[in-house]
Amino acid sequence: MSTTTLFIPAKNEIEAMRVIMPQIDRAWIDQVVVVDDSTDGTAEYAESIGCDVVRQQAKGLRAAYVEGFAKVRGDLVITFSPDGNSPVEAIPLLIEKMKEGHDMVIASRYLPPAKSADDDWMTSFGNWLFTHTINVLHGHAWSRPYTDAMVIYRIYRTKLFYELDLDKADGYITEKWFGTLLGVEPLLSVRAAKRKLRIAEIPVDEPARIGGERKLQPFRWGAGYLAQIFRELWFWK
Repeated sequence: MSTTTLFIPAKNEIEAMRVIMPQIDRAWIDQVVVVDDSTDGTAEYAESIGCDVVRQQAKGLRAAYVEGFAKVRGDLVITFSPDGNSPVEAIPLLIEKMKEGHDMVIASRYLPPAKSADDDWMTSFGNWLFTHTINVLHGHAWSRPYTDAMVIYRIYRTKLFYELDLDKADGYITEKWFGTLLGVEPLLSVRAAKRKLRIAEIPVDEPARIGGERKLQPFRWGAGYLAQIFRELWFWK
């Protein structure tokens, strides 16, 4: 039987963590890893409720993954936003869907009847643009296209992080071009599609975030991700 780790990158999310974490039934999962880059007591709170805590050394979401995945023990990993955007009731649904033999299952905000309460016009358009660009450029459009290639909330085989070279810095060179730090989800979606992996989606609403501040850099992130998606046409085989 596969084991499952809930992976939570956090930065100053203590308010939401105190609401969300008690809702998680620990019978669903085998390990909780919290990678923390906070100054508000998030790490101490996570330790107090029995999470494995990694105190992040480098900056950025990608660094949280690189540092935190070294501590993941589960065969499967669920990447989870602790700000309220990832509804906990979808955790067992994602695990159950994986049992059908998929390599990755995405909790899509845009697969009907799901909807996002956290979107504005800019994030909605950006997610649509990036998702459709990935579908068209990387072959997923002609089999089972993504409806949400950007979302953090998903489950996949833990080894995919290394099999798809998501830990390697050269896949994120566009960070330097635009002076920003990127996450791993768009590149994960691109390379999973290029490898023709078994990918599924389930509709999952995205509630509004709880407390904290949105950490978006829409123009620099947008430019960095779009350049990264196009670069993958030639870079990674």
